[in-house]
Amino acid sequence: MEAGHPTIVRWLLGPGPGGDRGYLWARWIFLRALGLIFLSAFYSLLFQIRGLIGPDGILPAGQYLSLVERQLGAERFWFAPTLLWLGSGPVALKLVCWTGLLASVLLALNVWPRAALAVCTVNFLSFVSAAQEFSSYQSDGMLLEAGFLSLFFTPPGLRPRLGEQHPPSRASLFMLRWLWFRIYFESGVVKLASGEPQWRHLTAMDHYYENGPLPNWIGWYAQQLPHWFQAGAALFTLVAELGLAWMLFLPRRFRIICFALVTPFQIGIILSANLTFLNYFVLALGFLLLDDRFYHAIFRRLGVKVSAASPEAVATEQLEGVAPLGGTAAKIGGQPIARALRGIARTFEGFRRFSPLARRLSTTLTGICLGWVFYVTTALLLFLFFPRLPIPTAPIEALEPFRFANQYGLFAVMTRARYEIEFQGTRDGENWVPYPFRYKPQDPRQPPRIHAPYQPRFDWNLWFASLGQWRDYPFVVKTEALLLQNRASVLSLFARNPFAGEPPRQVRAVLWQYWFTDLATKRREGIWWRRELRGLYAPTLEREPDGKIVAVEYPETSPAPGQPER
Repeated sequence: MEAGHPTIVRWLLGPGPGGDRGYLWARWIFLRALGLIFLSAFYSLLFQIRGLIGPDGILPAGQYLSLVERQLGAERFWFAPTLLWLGSGPVALKLVCWTGLLASVLLALNVWPRAALAVCTVNFLSFVSAAQEFSSYQSDGMLLEAGFLSLFFTPPGLRPRLGEQHPPSRASLFMLRWLWFRIYFESGVVKLASGEPQWRHLTAMDHYYENGPLPNWIGWYAQQLPHWFQAGAALFTLVAELGLAWMLFLPRRFRIICFALVTPFQIGIILSANLTFLNYFVLALGFLLLDDRFYHAIFRRLGVKVSAASPEAVATEQLEGVAPLGGTAAKIGGQPIARALRGIARTFEGFRRFSPLARRLSTTLTGICLGWVFYVTTALLLFLFFPRLPIPTAPIEALEPFRFANQYGLFAVMTRARYEIEFQGTRDGENWVPYPFRYKPQDPRQPPRIHAPYQPRFDWNLWFASLGQWRDYPFVVKTEALLLQNRASVLSLFARNPFAGEPPRQVRAVLWQYWFTDLATKRREGIWWRRELRGLYAPTLEREPDGKIVAVEYPETSPAPGQPER
């Protein structure tokens, strides 16, 4: 790094530890995993985005952005940073998804990874900024924060292989590890700070599998295990989040032990619950706890030969597009697109290499961005312990629209029961026919399936809505109104349309309470669930002959046992 910066800046923002104690393989594995996680996120959106925020969707992005424009004027671009300002029609929405999908594949394949990551982050931010209720999940913030931080962690070049010429800086590696630590530790802190008795009494896992957003069949069997197992799982969760996470700051051997303990923990969550890509993401971050010496030892045990390439070989392979593992040539030379991409990459690389001012500006910008995120996230963490501490509101509010610096707290409050909203329609006012869901529990005889890392946002939001009052979740009533019109984009969120020919005259949303059955009941009756109707959840809507939609019946009350953190 150029001599124009102080020694401490060069140490933080320059190349990280080298040799066999470097983090080239850790970076390579994490970035490939991050590409796959972005791929799952965009793939999920591809089939939902029109029904969620399309022009004929439940919460149209165009209407929302128009409202933001009227209220904020020029400030709207900062408050809602999204490419959908250029257009929010069906073509624009699909373009955001497809370009994000393509960039995710390129990132996973290690093709121009920094540019691909930038596209992934910008496109996902574009959706999150315009999706309103359908993007209020902590997992969205995690992915955006990691995408932003990884821009300073990813090696440049078209095919950088391991990026031997550009090792990760200490600051960028630390910030991604800091994200990993905060996800664990803040989640543990809020579990105790919330006063939730189920965590204090180690009963939080007794009905966790049943009452989560989207249970699966493995979770059904896990809930049949005795209380001592569930209490042990609750205790280990607290130990991992409040204790093991601190091993990040200890010497190398402790980080390896930490990885060995928390990795099965995350795999267990992935197998037993449909928490979308969240735990895949936390699992991927964990690979940054390990260094290249550990990975080389694993490769030797597996009989995989890994040799460090010389800088000259690396530079040659960057230009020729050789595969990252060195043994298999994946030549893309000779193809017009490949030559164009290499030319662009060399142009940017040459500009960076031969312009000291550009390098200095790049280093300064990196320091400002990473320092800003660290300052904000540290302040938010300290606020958990010292609520009266003055909070730097200006730096926090400036970053808030981008979701690059977040506070996390998973499962601080455990739900006491499982409620499910079901939409029903009728043509005669007497025979009510349910709209079948794609992912939510509905038919007691159908086993809860495994969907993660796919994220069905409509089904997830209905789970949150079932725990509160319908007035707090207007998208439920909006869905009823659109079903009365047989709106195709919204019907695509369901498994099928029970009123394919003519739309129903009335639509209502009723509330069921669900419980897992036990092994004996399942063997005897073949049912995974038992359920009981609790009544009307939201107003019943009717379509009059002139097309006007009116409410004909209102619910009395809806249970609100306590909202978990998203």
